[in-house]
Amino acid sequence: MLTPHFILKQLGRLGLHILFWCGVLLFYTYFFGSGSSDMSYVLSFSLFLMPITIATTYVFIYKLIPDYLMLKKYALFGLYSLYTFIISAYLIILSIFYGLIYLSHFEYNNMAPVSQNLLFVMIGVYLVTTVVSAFKLLKLNLKQVENTSKLEHQILETQLKLKEQELQYLKMQIHPHFLFNTLNTMYGFSLKKANETPEMILKLSNLLDYLLYQIDKPFVLLTDEINHIQDYIALESLRFNKTLNINFNIENISETTKIAPMLFLPFIENSFKHGVLKHGILNIKIDLSFKDHMIYFYIENTSASSSETKSGIGLENIKKRLEMLYKDAYTLSILNTNSTFKVRLTLKTEDAFANQ
Repeated sequence: MLTPHFILKQLGRLGLHILFWCGVLLFYTYFFGSGSSDMSYVLSFSLFLMPITIATTYVFIYKLIPDYLMLKKYALFGLYSLYTFIISAYLIILSIFYGLIYLSHFEYNNMAPVSQNLLFVMIGVYLVTTVVSAFKLLKLNLKQVENTSKLEHQILETQLKLKEQELQYLKMQIHPHFLFNTLNTMYGFSLKKANETPEMILKLSNLLDYLLYQIDKPFVLLTDEINHIQDYIALESLRFNKTLNINFNIENISETTKIAPMLFLPFIENSFKHGVLKHGILNIKIDLSFKDHMIYFYIENTSASSSETKSGIGLENIKKRLEMLYKDAYTLSILNTNSTFKVRLTLKTEDAFANQ
């Protein structure tokens, strides 16, 4: 259905074409009128050339360039361009005969000097065709660049949405895994009716608040992450009681440094879940420090054997999250020996990128 907007657009386009070809006609009368005072001859000769020029130009800009040159069909473009050149050259020759026979009545001297030369006439026609074709080619290239840019933008948006969905999926896996282990601990205490149960509930409440309201943020303060790590360690200390020896060292922590939430807790949780008591004691050592826009995290716990690395769902997910959130900005090494399980993680913080 033809809308008023479409009709106006087409009329405007038609008007521009008419205006352009009027300009070409003026150019022809000036070009072929050089050295001639017979303007009637010059105008008639120019009008005869106009259909040839228009046809040749439109064949190039509406058929040969978009259908063959832009699609890199160079052989067909060259072949059809040759056909177009031969036909147009034949018509240009006819225009000279038209000027000689009909306009000057076989009086060669009455012809405009420029129109007597086939080369000059061809230059005039193909100059217009070349200029218009070059403009059309530039326009098509700019449009192609714009379309490519839009397509790349759409692809990037799609990839970003997929990464966000995958990240959200990984977070949803971490939450139940962490809560399951913590609730198991509380269940054991409730069966024994231990006095520490209310304190555990309070600390778990703090952790739940962190999971529900902070975990969805892209970044949280490192100090907040440390506070919740301490709450988790406190919960596990109640469960292990005298069978736990844990050393949590914090050094030079900045109050403004931010990290993605729940990066360190899965490693700590893993050390409690898969750590092995040696001589009746589970030994865990945690070091967390900040220096030169870098966060250094290290944890080790007593382990049974290196024959089987038990990383669990939490560690596998944290590896994926690190790759998504800190790609090329982190190093992670995991070493499982006969007696210890060690994790070393180095992160480049956001302000490090800002200072580069």
